Amino acid sequence: MDYSALLNEEQLKPVLDTEGAVLVLAGAGSGKTRVLTHRIAYLMENCGVNPYNILAITFTNKAAREMRERISTMVEGADLLSMSTFHSFCAKVLRVHADKLGYSADYSIYTDSDLDRVYKQIFEDRRIDDGELKDACKYHVSNAKNLALSPDEYKIQYDYISNISQIVEVYRQYDRELKRANAMDFDDLLLNALRLFRQFDDVRLSYAMRYRYVMVDEFQDTNATQYDLVRLLSSYHHNVFVVGDDDQSIYGWRGADISNILDFKRDYPLVKTYKLERNYRSTPQILEVANSIISTNTNRTGKTLWTANPQGVKVELYGANSDRDEAEYVAQRILDLMRYSGYNPSEIAVLVRVNAITRSFEEKFNLYNLPYRIYGGFRFFERKEIKDIISYLRLVLNPRDDESLKRIINFPRRGIGESTIDKLVEYRGDSVESLFDVILDVDKVGLSSTIATKIKGFASLMLDLIKSKETMDVVEFVKYVVDRVGIMDAYKSDSEEDYSRRLNISEFLGAVDEFVKDNEGATLSDYMQNVSLISDLDADDTQEKVTISTVHMVKGLEFKVVFVVGMEEGIFPISRAIDDPKEMEEERRVMYVAVTRAMQRLYITWASSRFRFGTVKSNIPSRFMDDVPGFRRPQRRTIEDSYAGYRGGLSYADSDDTDTYPKRTGYSAILSNVATTIPTPSATRSNTSETKDYSGFKPGVKVVHAKFGEGTIVDVRGEGKSRVCKIAFAGLGIKAFTLEVAPISIKR
Repeated sequence: MDYSALLNEEQLKPVLDTEGAVLVLAGAGSGKTRVLTHRIAYLMENCGVNPYNILAITFTNKAAREMRERISTMVEGADLLSMSTFHSFCAKVLRVHADKLGYSADYSIYTDSDLDRVYKQIFEDRRIDDGELKDACKYHVSNAKNLALSPDEYKIQYDYISNISQIVEVYRQYDRELKRANAMDFDDLLLNALRLFRQFDDVRLSYAMRYRYVMVDEFQDTNATQYDLVRLLSSYHHNVFVVGDDDQSIYGWRGADISNILDFKRDYPLVKTYKLERNYRSTPQILEVANSIISTNTNRTGKTLWTANPQGVKVELYGANSDRDEAEYVAQRILDLMRYSGYNPSEIAVLVRVNAITRSFEEKFNLYNLPYRIYGGFRFFERKEIKDIISYLRLVLNPRDDESLKRIINFPRRGIGESTIDKLVEYRGDSVESLFDVILDVDKVGLSSTIATKIKGFASLMLDLIKSKETMDVVEFVKYVVDRVGIMDAYKSDSEEDYSRRLNISEFLGAVDEFVKDNEGATLSDYMQNVSLISDLDADDTQEKVTISTVHMVKGLEFKVVFVVGMEEGIFPISRAIDDPKEMEEERRVMYVAVTRAMQRLYITWASSRFRFGTVKSNIPSRFMDDVPGFRRPQRRTIEDSYAGYRGGLSYADSDDTDTYPKRTGYSAILSNVATTIPTPSATRSNTSETKDYSGFKPGVKVVHAKFGEGTIVDVRGEGKSRVCKIAFAGLGIKAFTLEVAPISIKR
């Protein structure tokens, strides 16, 4: 195989450099997987290395499978390679040698639900009721294992942590319980393999001698335990090859240590370092933004991405007046791209820093019948914390809703377990009573006085909520439910997950507020009916869909068009990073990852006002915008200058519509379902507004929406492509549409 013909000069050098320690700093879209797979093929084909003596480690099973498949197309013997994730490799090692650590070979690997039961028993034994302390214990136990620290070592290193003594004792008991059950968690797989290699030199040597070449992908995402595993596995032949990008190290919150790649030379002083800076993915316009953003970080090796790709279109920046206007802009821009540039929905992504802000985009995409998917997560109203609030509201409206009651009777935690719920159901039997009737008369059930008291507390809470509903307006009442129940307090830790959940709850309150403002006189029942119907309006799974995702979930993926939205201080960068230089650098890396997902077009948007934590807050653009070339203080657009429905957003940089990519066709079938009033493909922007006739859209006229069904026009405002129509739908309330792109037609 002629490798010089298959690889560029930057890629070829590390492939041919087969001996010793090699570090490849591979920029986004530079072909790092290509380098890794071709190096393995080169070792087998040109150096006569037996695949049995090669170990390649990556971070996902999918990536491992894909690499093996690529190699199998180049050389024979790929099936003999040891190619897997860290966890899979360690699990195989422990199946052979677990007895040396006091486990049997048939040890169990506990899932999250298994571990929840273990922790539950430990917390009961130690009388730990504080939810925040419980979460802290789980975090620190995992963190200690990622750092390969024993309970005593962890206590010394983290003595400044509140309740560290209790946390360490939980750690000790947790380890004892798993050992007693001959079980390991996922962290144990790594830590126990490391202990095995450290304590039993013969075992370490057997693997180190076998693996003449050790290779690791995504090295910037390794933690301390994984780093030490690599060091020990390469301790005999010293042929270690690691590929990564310090600029894409974005998982510090789950243990990844960027110093592993930055300080690699510390343990490998003779390391040879190569940089892959040629990007094959993005346009120069996009790379200019990416390079400018990441160059501000000081804790990096330093790379400048370049490309030979066509210049492409300018990056477009858009500042909206509100989060709803921002979502309107994105939805209409996507429709434009599909209509006038021929993009498919699957080629487009909307990226957010926190998943709370997806709701406004989900709502707008539903309005315009744009198919979308939430990548690696749940749609807004399917998220746990939102479903919990909805269950409380449903139970208030309908105390006979047994399923809602069973969901929330122990949320937040009240010590009412599944067995207690089973006893309540059993007591009710076949009677027509609801479970709510049973808990109102719980003394007859025959439960212990302690459990009965807890159930009475829940019943008292629900009676208070039912009574309060009659004296409060809808928005005030929903806020009261969240406060009275303590739903925010259930997620009060500083973890990424809890912060995201708090934002989701805040976003839900904003959704209620929006609905009430849009629908004068709306009741709680009206809103709950709206939620139920919206939740059922999922797009056909066979359709191609726009991706909505957090940045973390799409690392490693690419899209022809990317919208990075919610670019405001406190959201992106996230608020907890504001006063922490180390976290701020990671936030900047997250932004760099977001930008480098884009291949042809990049849009960056923010809103000057957004509903957060119970109130509408004014926002300023993210500090990262100061690093974007072309950023300038805005001039307010007029309605005529703005896209229809954007209500005078702020334009920070004009878009260059010169398209170096050919226009594409062939998407008319989906377009006909997305926006029935968009002109035919031959129509242009200039004649669209002149020939389109909106005269039939008047108050009182019946119309049909492609997704929501029949509705009645209640108001029409604006002219031309700024013409907005408000339509009342049964059960959904009033929705506003821009007529130019709305999937509505007059009922015939």
